[in-house]
Amino acid sequence: MNERQPVYEHSTGTGVPESLLPADAVDALAARVDGSVFTPSDEGYASETVGFNLRGGHRPALVVAAASAGDVQAAVSFAVAHGMALGVMTTGHQPFPARDNFLLLTTRAMRTVAIDAERYVAKVGAGAVWSDVVGPAQAVGLAPVNGSAPDVGVVGFTLGGGHSPFLGRRHGWAVDRVVSIEVVTADGVLRRVDADSDPDLFWALRGGRSNFGVVTELEIELFPLSSFYGGGIYFGAEHLEKVLRTFPEVVRDAPDDFTCSVAVMNMPPVPEIPEPFRGRTLAHVRVVGLGTDEETEKQIAPFRAIGTGVVDTIGRHPYVACGSVHADPEHPFPYEERSTLLSELPARAVDRLADIARQGVGGPVTILEVRHFGGALNRRPENAAPVAAREAAFGVWGVTVGPPEAVAAGYAELDRTMESMSPWAIGRVSTNFAARENSAEDIFGERDLERLRILKRHYDPANVFRVNNHNIVPR
Repeated sequence: MNERQPVYEHSTGTGVPESLLPADAVDALAARVDGSVFTPSDEGYASETVGFNLRGGHRPALVVAAASAGDVQAAVSFAVAHGMALGVMTTGHQPFPARDNFLLLTTRAMRTVAIDAERYVAKVGAGAVWSDVVGPAQAVGLAPVNGSAPDVGVVGFTLGGGHSPFLGRRHGWAVDRVVSIEVVTADGVLRRVDADSDPDLFWALRGGRSNFGVVTELEIELFPLSSFYGGGIYFGAEHLEKVLRTFPEVVRDAPDDFTCSVAVMNMPPVPEIPEPFRGRTLAHVRVVGLGTDEETEKQIAPFRAIGTGVVDTIGRHPYVACGSVHADPEHPFPYEERSTLLSELPARAVDRLADIARQGVGGPVTILEVRHFGGALNRRPENAAPVAAREAAFGVWGVTVGPPEAVAAGYAELDRTMESMSPWAIGRVSTNFAARENSAEDIFGERDLERLRILKRHYDPANVFRVNNHNIVPR
């Protein structure tokens, strides 16, 4: 087989793809990298291709578990030489359409983190998750613009925009706090880019993510912060409509140091869910205050007036406990998600959400969350990254969890929910909350997408990087 021909694969009859790549080429690649190389028949292939979302379903022809930037260069060069598409995965939280026949590059082993306390920055390897950064940063009294889940990958979160329910309203989108990016482009070259050295590629990566190359390291800003006042109040189902209608009152004219969201949660009756949540529907109020305890309590007083929560974790917490606010699940599971971005949340929209939540008690939608943006999230910095979500005041996101029949029913409900919000939607979705079937056209504004397509033609004209992302097709 000519090494430059496209790679094909066929089924072995067991559902496992059989690679038709030349064995000597694969062996040469394996000898060149510090990490591991897996073909479909190798032990370790299955575990390396599974992400946090168990509905992934990818069947790559080859997997390279990179341990260094050199491994990434080798994998990219191999994919280009063999006419293969290439996809990148770290934690595999986001659902993408299942693909066969490509080279999957995993970066889980590249979890290096270095804190520069004098410059207030962190250098973060491609495989690092937020818990890898928060702990070392807190050791010197600093905090990143991180997300709600400690086990989400830093690179994917940040370059997808990165809404932080902790520092976002004060410091903006995580992507706007990137100092530099180390990336391997389709020509196999390892580059370090920033706003001065290569402003076009730097801009494209901050939003376009793996469409333009494989990021091997980020340098991100840190901020002085060691604690917050907040946590969660879990109200019973009898209060969920009142909680939703109170939410706009609480966030209206809120200071930038205050962040709040509300999630309606249908908890399944399974042993993995602890009491007193198991088998219940709850309205979870999520609060983070960067000001004084008294200031935050004054802000959430309308929620306090509703009554006593089933569980109340509001208090002063060290920043290393930030993951407890949303209490995102720690273990992989199968799910699908939908979202929309709203320009406003008027009374009519709240009424619709309240009706949907009431009718959905005990139903197949596992979580339906409303997030408030505002503050620095809606301010456009100089040379702003292409993040359409900065035009939104609120975000609505939902997830359905479970076996295929439950997920199908929940997804249909989520479709109806997002459609009900269309009168106030901006017509875009956030990259990090985009669904499996969303496209680049759903994420970026027209002008940004046109520029991204032109830059894609320059940096990846063959569209090598077209798997595990919302693909930007070269102009």
